[in-house]
Amino acid sequence: MRKILGILLIIVSFSCKKAPEYVLKTGDWRAELQVSEQETLPFNFEVTSPNSLKIFNASEVIFVDEVFYSNDSVRINMPAFEGYISAKINDNTLQGGFIKESLDRVVPFTATFGVTQRFDVKDEATANVAGRWEMVFSKDVVDDEYIALGIFEQEGSKVTGTIRTTTGDYRYLDGVMDGNTMKLSAFDGAHAFLFTAKVSDSSLVGTFYSGNHFNEPFEALRNENYELPDANTLTFLKEGYDTLEFSFPNTSGELISLSDIRFKNKVVIVQIMGSWCPNCLDESKFYSEYYNNNKDKNVEFIALAFEYAKTKEKAFKSLERLKDEIGITYPIVLAQYGTSDKAKAQEKLPMLNHILSYPTTIYIDKKGKARKIHTGFNGPATGDKYVEFKNEFETFVNLLLSE
Repeated sequence: MRKILGILLIIVSFSCKKAPEYVLKTGDWRAELQVSEQETLPFNFEVTSPNSLKIFNASEVIFVDEVFYSNDSVRINMPAFEGYISAKINDNTLQGGFIKESLDRVVPFTATFGVTQRFDVKDEATANVAGRWEMVFSKDVVDDEYIALGIFEQEGSKVTGTIRTTTGDYRYLDGVMDGNTMKLSAFDGAHAFLFTAKVSDSSLVGTFYSGNHFNEPFEALRNENYELPDANTLTFLKEGYDTLEFSFPNTSGELISLSDIRFKNKVVIVQIMGSWCPNCLDESKFYSEYYNNNKDKNVEFIALAFEYAKTKEKAFKSLERLKDEIGITYPIVLAQYGTSDKAKAQEKLPMLNHILSYPTTIYIDKKGKARKIHTGFNGPATGDKYVEFKNEFETFVNLLLSE
């Protein structure tokens, strides 16, 4: 993998001093990521100017304004996240890779100008996947099996929706029904997801691909009444503990603790997160907006970041970029770098039974006691569930503020 990354970086070299000889054509493009020998993950983007573009996943639009050129090559930095696309321009095509340097990952990337469809549809839809599905991933695989809830909509051959798990959602999925085969994809700059499945009236059997480094089987049964476990019951404090204790540096190198004066006699929302995590990004947008609109109340936020960046400097750089992208004004501290492993993260907060998910939110009352822990986050792609979470959040915070 390191050799592939090195070759790509040599092929696509960048210099601010050279004027670009090639630029991206303005208009519609279809990209494909090679996630396996047989499968490609398509997504659509529109180049709106030589230095900006928009990426589409169902109703989601991701605005990108960091597009750089060198001779016949282009580099597209994804907003907020570390990943970037590096490719050679050849008139109506691009060829290169989607790269995450900290993880030594490269996914082969191609794109074609003037193509608007996401997936090619060969056959008229013979199945309808609209509704709720009780899902199991990696069934009967010890330590890997997990449950999920699929929520899909279908019009003709067009399919959209999301998949919720106990740790969050797979965001905006966009795809088709080709005969009796469902194909869904999402690309947000951090994750590249592809789901393919054979569909009958009451069952799904398929494969989930995450980039080209991971895939697993899944199956599902139609179940309109299915719901996941309560997200407020999955993570809790061990016996003998009633609060959190930590001391981690912020991006200025200052150690921040819950015992600091800024948190005294206030309701504190502690967010366990990572700058690389799309669900955390969705949550951070909501928290940042709430905090900026409620600074006159006795409420504070602090984010504990668990970063896979290999060095402290790169981790802090990612956190600063996230703060700038969203406009976060509450403190983000670096709890861990070099890995996002949840078992390692739990060692930093041993009072928790486990860290099951990025993100996880701990609600601390004015007396410093942990009152509730919410695992995961249902983002905007989950529709009513997202609205429900926001209402629940504000109601509970107001309750703590009134005490």
